[in-house]
Amino acid sequence: MLLSILLAQAMSTEASDIVWSTSPATRFYESSVLGNGRIGAMVFGGVGRERVVLNESGMWSGSPQNADREDAHLVLPEIRRLLMNGENAAAEALTQKNFVCEGPGSGGAQYGCYQTFGDLVVESPQKEFTDYRRVLDLDSAVATVTYRSGGALYTREAFASAPAQAFVYRYRSDRKGGVSFRAKLSRPERASASILGNDFVLQGHLDSGTSEPGVAYRGRLRVVANGGRLTATPEGIRVENADEAILYFTAGTSLNDPDFHRNTDLQIEQASSTPFERLKAQSASDHRGYYRRVELELPQGPSASKPTLDRLIANAGGEEDPSLAALYFNFGRYLLISGSRPDSPQPTNLQGIWAEELRTPWNGDFHLDVNVQMNYWPTEATNLSDCHRPLLRFIPTLVANGQKTAKAYYGARGWVAHVITNPWRFTSPGESSNWGSFSGGGAWLCDHLWSHYAYTLDKAYLRSVYPTLRGAAEFYLDMLVEEPKQGWLVTSPSNSPENSYIDPGTGKGVSNCMGPTMDMQLVRQLFGNVVAASTVLGVDPEFRAKVESARERLAPTRVGKHGQIMEWLEDYEEVDPHHRHISNLYGLYPADEISVDHTPELAKAAKITLERRGDDGVGWAIAYKAIYWARLHDGEHAWRMLRLLLNPVTETDIRYDKGGGAYPNLLDACPPFQIDGNFGGTAAVAEMLLQSREGEVRLLPALPKSWTSGSVKGLKARGGLTVDVAWKDGAVTDYKIKGRGADKVRVLMPNP
Repeated sequence: MLLSILLAQAMSTEASDIVWSTSPATRFYESSVLGNGRIGAMVFGGVGRERVVLNESGMWSGSPQNADREDAHLVLPEIRRLLMNGENAAAEALTQKNFVCEGPGSGGAQYGCYQTFGDLVVESPQKEFTDYRRVLDLDSAVATVTYRSGGALYTREAFASAPAQAFVYRYRSDRKGGVSFRAKLSRPERASASILGNDFVLQGHLDSGTSEPGVAYRGRLRVVANGGRLTATPEGIRVENADEAILYFTAGTSLNDPDFHRNTDLQIEQASSTPFERLKAQSASDHRGYYRRVELELPQGPSASKPTLDRLIANAGGEEDPSLAALYFNFGRYLLISGSRPDSPQPTNLQGIWAEELRTPWNGDFHLDVNVQMNYWPTEATNLSDCHRPLLRFIPTLVANGQKTAKAYYGARGWVAHVITNPWRFTSPGESSNWGSFSGGGAWLCDHLWSHYAYTLDKAYLRSVYPTLRGAAEFYLDMLVEEPKQGWLVTSPSNSPENSYIDPGTGKGVSNCMGPTMDMQLVRQLFGNVVAASTVLGVDPEFRAKVESARERLAPTRVGKHGQIMEWLEDYEEVDPHHRHISNLYGLYPADEISVDHTPELAKAAKITLERRGDDGVGWAIAYKAIYWARLHDGEHAWRMLRLLLNPVTETDIRYDKGGGAYPNLLDACPPFQIDGNFGGTAAVAEMLLQSREGEVRLLPALPKSWTSGSVKGLKARGGLTVDVAWKDGAVTDYKIKGRGADKVRVLMPNP
C-alpha cells in the first residue's frame, strides 16, 4: 500500500513515497498539502525562509443577494416560441437580454470568491544546506522536512489535526540551542495584526460587496519553545537558541462558526497544552480511520523509486508504471479526507481548501455543471461515504433560494439551481446565457442524494432528503414543454454545458436550445430516482404516477449522423468538435442509461463520441474521459487517459481545451490548479477495478494489460457491499463480498 509522498530528497526513495524535487518548493504546486477538513495548509519546506500558505474553508468574500429577475418568466413564452420555430440565434439574444441573472453575477463583488487566509512565514539563519529530504506521509498525514546545515541536522514536522482543529509545526535540531527563527502571519489586504500575550493574532473582515462588513475571520499563532528565549512583537514571534519549538495555528470565520473568536482561543489552548507526540498520534490515528479503509497494490515500474517529477516525466516518455496510478488514487483519497470530512462546514470547492490567491480562478466556487459533482464521485466507491456529507448537507440548503428562482424564471413549483453557486446559495442563471442558462445543476446534485442511499441503503437518510428530490422533480414537471416534431417533453431554454453548435439558420455558433441530451438524461435519472425513493419509503403514490408518466415522454438518447450520441435535440454540428465537455455522455457516467451490456448500440455510439472528441483536454476532462472508457470496459484506453492525467505540468497558464496533467506535487493541472481532476482520476481507478448496479457487481471491468497482477481491499459497491479482489495475469484469483445480501448478488468477472 502506498503510504507516503516523498516531496524532495537527494537520495533514492521507497516506492511508497512521492518525490517532488531535490530542493524546497518555490511554487504552490510543489508544496505538500495538509488539511483537517476546515483548515488547509501548503508547506513549502524552505530552509532560510519557510512559507506556509494557510486556508480556512469559511474565507469567502461576498454576501447573500437576490440575483433573480422577478419578471423573467414573462418573456419565457417568446423564448420558447423562437426555439420551437428554429430561430435559435434570436432566442439566444432574447435570453441574454431578459433571462440571465440580475447584475454582474459571478463577476460581481457580492457574488464573492474563496480566498486565502494568508501566509505563515518562518525566517531562520540557515542558508546553505545538504541532504535535503521532504516527505508527505499519506498514511499519517504528516509532512516532514530534514536537512543538514552548519553541521547540524534539522527536522520539521507539520500536520493539520482534525481532533485538535489546529495546524501544528515542530522545528528542532540535534544541536543544543540550534533553533532560532522569527515567525509571523501576514495577509495582503483587510487584515490587522496584534499581539495577545505572546501570541500573534491576525484578523479582519472580507469584502461583502456591499456597504456592510463581510465575513469576519481570526487566526492565532502560538509558539512554545524548549530552551532559549522567546519574545513577541508586532513584527513577529522571535525564538533564539532553543532546542526545539512548536508552532500552533488555529483559525475561524463567522461563516463557519458564530462563536469563532472563543473557539479559536479554546483550540489553541488545548492544542498547545497537549504533548506534541500525543497530538501527532491522535491526528494520525484519526486520519488512518478513513485512509486505511482501502488498500490498493499495483505493479511497479522501473522509476517507482525515483522522485515524483521524474516518475511523471518517465510516464510521459512512455514508461509503464501502474504503481503511479495507485499513488494518484491514494493521493486523491488523502485530499478528500483532508478537505471534506464528515463535520466539514463547507463542501469542497474548485480548489478544495488550498488557495494562495485573494481571487481564486473562477472564484473558487461550486460549479454545478460537472466540477463540484466530480469532487465527490470517489466518496462512495472508495469507502469514504461519510466524507460525502458536507455536500449532502449543502444541497437541501439551496432549496429555499431555488424555489424563488424557479418561480421567477419559469413560473414553476419546486426548486432549481443553474451553473454556479456559493456559500450564499446563489441559484439564479449565470450572467451569460451561452453557459448560464443550463438548468440542470440541481438535478445533477440530486444524483448525489440518491447515490448515497444506493450505496448505504440508509432509509432514514433517504427519508430526510426525499423532499429535496421531490422538489427537483416537481420543478421539471412544471418546466418541461412538448416539442412540436415528436411530441416529446423537453427542457426549454437550456444549453449543453458550455458547448455551442452551428445554427443552420445563421451559420454561426449558438448555445441556447431546447432539450439538450444531457438535460433529458438528467431528468430521466432524477425521475427514476424519485420513483424509486417514493416506492422504498411507501409515500406519494399519486405524485409517483405523474413522474412515471412524464418520464415515458422524455426525449430519448439518440444516435446522430456520425454514429455519435447526439448532443442536441437536432443533429447539429459542434462549433468545437474537441470541446472539453462531453455532456451528452452523462447517461454513460454517472448515470447508467448507456452500458455495454444493456444498450450495446448506444455504447458503440458513446465510443464514437469519445473518439471524435479526442484524448487531449483540461485536467478534469481527461479524468472524465478515463471514467467513460472504464464504463465502456476499455481498460487500455482508460489507462491511456490516466497516463495523460499524469503528464507533468510545471506552469499555470489557463488553457481551456488542452494541456491538462499533474503538477509536481500531483495536484491537478487544469491548468491552473483545480482539484476536481484529482478526484475524477481517483474515481476512474475505482471504476476500472469495480463497477456495480443494484444486485450486480462486476470485478475488474477495465483492467489494462500492464496491471498484470494486484489487489484491492475495501472498495464499496451499491447495496451496502464491501469488495476485496485479487488478480494475476488479468484473471481474478480471489474475491470477497461482504454485507447484507452479499450471497444473492450477481458477480461478473473477466475470467474466461
